[in-house]
Amino acid sequence: MENSNVLDRIDEVFEEVIEWRRYLHKHPELSFQEYNTAQYVYDVLESFGSLELSRPTKTSVAARLKGSKPGKVIAIRADMDALPIQEATELSFASVNNGVMHACGHDGHTSMLLGAAKILIEQKESLCGEIVFIFQHAEELPPGGAKEMVAAGVLDGVDEVVGIHLMTTIPYGTIGIRKGAITSNSDIFEIIVQGKGGHSSTPELTIDPLATGAQMVNGLNHIVSRSVAPLDSAVVSVTKFHAGGQALNVIPDCVEIGGSVRVFSQTTRELIKNRITDIAEGIAKSNGAVATVNYTYGYNSVVNDIEVTEKIASMIEDHFSERRLDWVDPMLGGEDFSAFSDEKPGCYVMIGAGNIEKGITYPHHHPKFDIDENALKDGLKFHVLTALTLTKD
Repeated sequence: MENSNVLDRIDEVFEEVIEWRRYLHKHPELSFQEYNTAQYVYDVLESFGSLELSRPTKTSVAARLKGSKPGKVIAIRADMDALPIQEATELSFASVNNGVMHACGHDGHTSMLLGAAKILIEQKESLCGEIVFIFQHAEELPPGGAKEMVAAGVLDGVDEVVGIHLMTTIPYGTIGIRKGAITSNSDIFEIIVQGKGGHSSTPELTIDPLATGAQMVNGLNHIVSRSVAPLDSAVVSVTKFHAGGQALNVIPDCVEIGGSVRVFSQTTRELIKNRITDIAEGIAKSNGAVATVNYTYGYNSVVNDIEVTEKIASMIEDHFSERRLDWVDPMLGGEDFSAFSDEKPGCYVMIGAGNIEKGITYPHHHPKFDIDENALKDGLKFHVLTALTLTKD
């Protein structure tokens, strides 16, 4: 099949991609609960024929397409899970599952990869190498589904791995790419401040965890400005502070504090972890309280392989003349694609899906989140041409 015919097929399959996306959007499922979604994907893939299908985990799907010529083995990943959000878009295909919504574009990711599989199967006789289509569960909920799929062997024999994300923060018509780190490490911390409660009229008889916790919050908010080098990006955000009950004349026994850490450097990651512990325990001790710190490592930073990224950027420039290639700054969001790219050379790309004229401006994880569905054609085309490009090397 000539490239012109491939591009024609992209236009033709695009309508099916829209249908798949809308079905998935209407029937979202939460992380580790994607039973119906995985079965739907499996059934669609099975209808194509020519694929070696497997279920690496209970709610994920993998498919292998073997070409007729020697070449590399390339894996392409799409995530499938939704979020615990009540949809407020009023779309005709809005979620019918109460309190669950595809508010991050994973319905689009899944449908684009289904479309790519259908087109690439038609290339089987002229295809080099192999393509592994990874339909991953549970990207949204650490420890994430990617680690489980790697442990199940989906990357066995794979040379390179590719993933994309639809982004409403990038305008439709733009494709964002970056060499090196493109997402941050994403960790969380929780602190229990144990004091001694009592009546508010006799604070001298208590060890006030509220006052102690307030000092901790202030100290935590100074970590980045006073412990991290100015040119090293990092964010420490306190997002939880729970204490007391309905009685306003009672000093409580304990306070719960929590938050997140976003950072690119592994060295700075460890520095911040240690500083959180030092600040919490030090302030607690100075007030006669006790602090228990639990620090949980989340997803690692996604680091794009330079050579793979350069090949893909060249392909975009050659075949997406009507699109703008944007060398983007890294974002401080987390993404468990890192479990794949930590194992194999990889590249993670952003596909612009925002459109101010259409009112598609809501951020990810918002009840009114939506995408410009025309961006699905960009992603479909990207998957197909990336597979054809990388497998030949």
